[in-house]
Amino acid sequence: MKKILAGVLAALLLAGCGGSGGGKADGDLTADKIELRFTWWGSDARHQRTQQVIDLWQKAHPNITVKGEFKEWNGYWDSLATTVAANDAPDVIQMDELYLASYAERGALLDLGTAGKNLAITDFDAKALATGAIDGKQYGLPTGVTTYSIVANTDLLAKYNVTLPDDASWTWDDFKRVGDQISKASGGEVTGVQSWGFDIGGVNIWARQNGASLYSPDGKVAIPADVLAKYWQYLLDLSKQGIAPAASVSVERAGAGLDQSGTATNKSALATWWNSQLTSLAKASGQNLKLLKIPGEGTATGAYYKPSMFWSISSRSKHQAEAAAFVNFLANSQEAADVLLTDRGIPANTKIRAALTGKLQGTDKAAAEFLDSVKVGEAPRVTPNGASDVEAILKRHTEEVLFERQTPQQAAEAFIKELQAGIDAA
Repeated sequence: MKKILAGVLAALLLAGCGGSGGGKADGDLTADKIELRFTWWGSDARHQRTQQVIDLWQKAHPNITVKGEFKEWNGYWDSLATTVAANDAPDVIQMDELYLASYAERGALLDLGTAGKNLAITDFDAKALATGAIDGKQYGLPTGVTTYSIVANTDLLAKYNVTLPDDASWTWDDFKRVGDQISKASGGEVTGVQSWGFDIGGVNIWARQNGASLYSPDGKVAIPADVLAKYWQYLLDLSKQGIAPAASVSVERAGAGLDQSGTATNKSALATWWNSQLTSLAKASGQNLKLLKIPGEGTATGAYYKPSMFWSISSRSKHQAEAAAFVNFLANSQEAADVLLTDRGIPANTKIRAALTGKLQGTDKAAAEFLDSVKVGEAPRVTPNGASDVEAILKRHTEEVLFERQTPQQAAEAFIKELQAGIDAA
């Protein structure tokens, strides 16, 4: 994917795709008949909800046809890169944080700050907006936000008579101790903790709690090797001490998806997840699950808002004003929110979130309320251009550590070198 993206974005530059594009974002909407192309990835359920919202928009704007172009995640990025390079990008683009800088820094995305009256952002928390900003320009409007959490299976905790410490003040040592109690009490039936280290959220939290960050403001790899090595040493200790599963089990589950995770199969009592995944996990497990704050947050804030995804607009759209108005409907309309609900995350729009929370039930409501209860810090630097495969690199080195083919220090130094090389080559 990285080679494809680099190639087509190089072609994009040669085609002169920077600048403001073919239309004016801050302007009155046309009365002419036009077509907006709108692309997203997702499940069939998402496609259906999105089409309902499109239909609502078109009733109010009968002269504007919105053509949906949707795909599965795996084929989405190759298709988008190809259309952008061919100067045939969709007008409205569902964008992911990993790829935002890759497109924005090559001039493929519109600075939404130029949308003016067509797109309101006043109801968005500044820390949420910052997740889609690069060098002071807003290239992505977050559809929803989530935060890292511990998901605890309270049924398993009760079964093995284990009481958790107060999650407002517990430490990583507390987490390890409780995990050990669960593993031993179960006699090997379950592990206290589900191993992690396969998504960048855990690294970001660990770095931030240790006064560091994964990237510097100018987009260089900034995490100290010793901080990253301690992160991997902690994960290795969990595995070797039987608090987390053996390496082979952890790696297999990490590659199998949510339904096969230790949480979903009730084989692990505690696990790191994004809070917005609670409903899917509860449905898969059939157990009572509870969201807890990440250990260590009582002394150092590592928590942050992660955008579930963004709305972006092509810088070459011929209908930027209309595209901005459509994004405004998606992001700010209660009518649209009542259809989309939490499909694209717990709304980043605070007014919409407050109104929606009262309509939610069960785990959806718990996830929304948890988000509002967490103290979050400033958003991490957006993933730099050239680093979009950071999680593939992370996963590979985590596996090397868990199988003890690399020491944590060796993995840390190799990870930093490889990630920086990708950024330098972009």
